[in-house]
Amino acid sequence: MGGYIMDLTIVALLIVGITATIGVITNGVGNKFFSGNKRNEFVDQSTRLQHGWKNVGGGHKS
Repeated sequence: MGGYIMDLTIVALLIVGITATIGVITNGVGNKFFSGNKRNEFVDQSTRLQHGWKNVGGGHKS
């Protein structure tokens, strides 16, 4: 019974790991080939929105 549980655990971890890896690879391929010139769309929008804001925090101590 212990061997069965161990085998089931190993198979479950492999399935989850392979699924996660395939998801990351597919996302990377999709962004690379199908995003066109919209690759930084959200980063650019965030930068445009924050233009002119005052910097706060993280200053150097005197």
